[in-house]
Amino acid sequence: MTTPTPTRPPDRAALLPADDPELASLDLRGLRRNWAQAASRAPIGAEQMTGADLRAQAMGTPGQRLMEHAGAAVGAAVKAIAEATGRWGKGPIVILAGPGNNGGDGLVAARRLGRAGADVAVALVATAPRPSTPDAARNWDRLDKEPRVQRLLAGSPRELGMLGRDIAKSSVIVDALLGTGVLGELRDPIRSAVELVLKARAAGVPIVAVDTPTAVDLSSGDASSPVVHADLTVTFHRPKTGLLTKRGAALAGKVLVAPIGIPLEADRG
Repeated sequence: MTTPTPTRPPDRAALLPADDPELASLDLRGLRRNWAQAASRAPIGAEQMTGADLRAQAMGTPGQRLMEHAGAAVGAAVKAIAEATGRWGKGPIVILAGPGNNGGDGLVAARRLGRAGADVAVALVATAPRPSTPDAARNWDRLDKEPRVQRLLAGSPRELGMLGRDIAKSSVIVDALLGTGVLGELRDPIRSAVELVLKARAAGVPIVAVDTPTAVDLSSGDASSPVVHADLTVTFHRPKTGLLTKRGAALAGKVLVAPIGIPLEADRG
């Protein structure tokens, strides 16, 4: 009689975020340990990251899949910090999403957090009624079927002011506004959204930034004004040079580097 060879459990550290069924159960230390390989890679700047993302898609990895992994990583980190601070289930998670793919990562996180049992309010901080990129727009539409996720349009300082009335009751704020730094001062509605984040942080609400705190340049660490000061930043694929500078590190808070399925071959170009 042949004894069957026992099957090995999958190496969880090798699983990408959207493929890891246990990701949402990990605390911040567990997430850091799970993604240690990505964090150990050489750092890159904003232009190199954009190039790697585009080359990954040219090599056959859909942008929608990259966004799903990024959003899954953000959702897990938000849940972990909410639990670590005793705020999970104590108020809505508020996600401020810009019109581009950084906002799209936040929309994926909203869907996953809603399915994990959180009440989520997503504010699209844009003058248009839908996100501007195809992948982000698809994830905005998907939220229509999520009962625990409320979608809001916040395209003006007045609408953001109304959102800010109860912002101190939020459990966590997610900054998914802009993925790279900007030249000069921020303009509305992004400016008013950043001021709302600062108001929440002053009230003791934890802030989680997607890829980089809004207005912090991923390459240099230079900051425009006003700028988000995060408690935790979830960046992707590799560490970012801007978040390793003195100024960038101070604004990013703790940093997690999550893999999102970009092959290392895509870094060469």
